[in-house]
Amino acid sequence: MATSISNLSYVDPQAEIGEDVTIGPFCFVGPDVKIGNGTVLDSHVSITGHTTIGERNRFFPTSVIGSEPQDAGYHGAPTRLIIGDDNLFREGCTIHRGAEKEDHCTRIGNRNTFLCNSHVAHNCRIFDDVTLVNGVLLGGHVHVHDRAIVSGNTVVHQFCTVGTLAFVSGGARATIDVPPFMICTGSDDFRVRFVNLVGMQRAGISESSIAVIRKAYRLFYRKNKKLDEVREIFSQELEGVMPMALQTLFNHFEGIQGSKAGRGREAAARSAKYVPEENSQDSTRRAA
Repeated sequence: MATSISNLSYVDPQAEIGEDVTIGPFCFVGPDVKIGNGTVLDSHVSITGHTTIGERNRFFPTSVIGSEPQDAGYHGAPTRLIIGDDNLFREGCTIHRGAEKEDHCTRIGNRNTFLCNSHVAHNCRIFDDVTLVNGVLLGGHVHVHDRAIVSGNTVVHQFCTVGTLAFVSGGARATIDVPPFMICTGSDDFRVRFVNLVGMQRAGISESSIAVIRKAYRLFYRKNKKLDEVREIFSQELEGVMPMALQTLFNHFEGIQGSKAGRGREAAARSAKYVPEENSQDSTRRAA
């Protein structure tokens, strides 16, 4: 199937358009945009800035991709947005390119779903298989890890991290890091409520690992045990062999130790200096 570009759209001659790309009517594609094979822009889609898009992505009408960050410190630098493969961007979705902070880049992985009017701010990083439901607003520098779900009309504070397979309920106001494998709810009282059992089962995590995470939840959130205490308990029970899920949860608690507001990456991210792409050790997979 050949690339198809509507004569009612503007695609800058310098833009790099792959094979089998469809660009419907009333779209705008800027000069520094690269669009991978099989990607579809339905209509009224705007893609600007230094934006690189992988393969088989679909953009629904009125989505705005790669526009300038809403950051007072941005002064026109050629910051970037990098998007992987097989992502879905529904109506009114906005993804901003990086501000002149950290690595100057917003990064989107693979197979993510961004529903209507969801917003990803500058310098965010979305890993793989993430779902942002209608009206979700991510502040700058937010990280959302694999298979996490953020439900409708939730706002996530800048520099927060949403862990692997976490579930954030609708209408929440997430101001602290969300632990992996947990369900969090609340606006004025945002906190962990229980283990995301359904999400873990659907992800194919073994029943033995789920049982370990359930016990860890009880120790951390019911008995208020400290990380060292919980680690010692499991070290004895499991004879030092920690399931990957449990180590992922421990990594979360290690990350927030010493943080003033429950956001483990905030202090380091605020002070981070720009590292040029050729020197970066960033481990973003397909989206890098």
